[in-house]
Amino acid sequence: MSEPGPAADAGLSPSATTPVLAPAHARRLLAEMLLVRRFEERAAECYTEGRIRGFLHLGVGQEATAVGGTAALEPEDRLVAAYREHAHALLRGVPPAVVMAEMFGRSAGCCRGRGGSMHLIDAQRRFYGGYAIVGGGMPLAVGLALADRLEQRPHVTACFFGDGAVAEGAFHECLNLAALWRLPVLFFCENNLYAMGTALGRHQAMPLIHRKAAGYGIEGMVVDGMDVLAVEAATRLAVELVRGTGMPVLIEARTYRFRAHSMYDPDRYRDKDEVARWKTRDPLVTFPRRLRDWGLLDDESLRELDAAATAAVEQAVAEAEASPPEPAAELFRDLVGEPIRQPAGALS
Repeated sequence: MSEPGPAADAGLSPSATTPVLAPAHARRLLAEMLLVRRFEERAAECYTEGRIRGFLHLGVGQEATAVGGTAALEPEDRLVAAYREHAHALLRGVPPAVVMAEMFGRSAGCCRGRGGSMHLIDAQRRFYGGYAIVGGGMPLAVGLALADRLEQRPHVTACFFGDGAVAEGAFHECLNLAALWRLPVLFFCENNLYAMGTALGRHQAMPLIHRKAAGYGIEGMVVDGMDVLAVEAATRLAVELVRGTGMPVLIEARTYRFRAHSMYDPDRYRDKDEVARWKTRDPLVTFPRRLRDWGLLDDESLRELDAAATAAVEQAVAEAEASPPEPAAELFRDLVGEPIRQPAGALS
């Protein structure tokens, strides 16, 4: 598969893919990508140390899709993600210490340590998960958008998922219903070319995922998912379409994860040369280089941003470690309802 260009493949005008970039906005995009990268690198270390248990799916290399894809959303918009969702939680404002505590299984976590890495959620910040079942968040996204339409609220629901979810029936059912009912859903496919260990061409007869939108009469776009500015521009255009027309839009962002599917994965299904080629397009290398070329970043500023991200992550680890596990007496809370008390003398 050829690597997409941000303008030609996305069907966007050059002006849409090369926005006027304010220095503060450029620094924010870079700072967010650095925070996500340093958070996940530290999470991998904590996993090998035994402080994080269960499954851990890292999106190292995919930072541009998460940062660019969420930059276009308003605070009241909804976001639903899959199980590789640490970045999305952080970008919706869930504090790093809260995310890390959840992964540590501690009571300060967003789910009091019950959900772990794959089940992050913070409804107050309009972040609705975090789902371990492939494609499992898509029907929920459609339901959130349906509620907004019935209540005439002007919100967009962004649903992030991987290319593996496209093989699920829920993908087609949800695109169909969203189009049929005119629901404001942005379906955002983070296509990293592998469904676990299965290459895209081995599980999709039509590997151009954005073209599947045509079967449901909705707009489909493809964008270079390693370019944070291209992703942001495409997502802003898509969000405007969704908000303006009330119709869903499908974005395919072609990206790549540098690490294995999960910490359990031996990663034997792709060769090292392929990974090395994609690492030359690392957004945390290419984006700072572009900012330097444009006079928006110098080496000292980059070091400061990186140091701030590292410090925030170390603070998150310390706070997570200091948080106690949920008390055993609370473990049945929200799982078992209170028994119905029969009035004295009532028939059983």
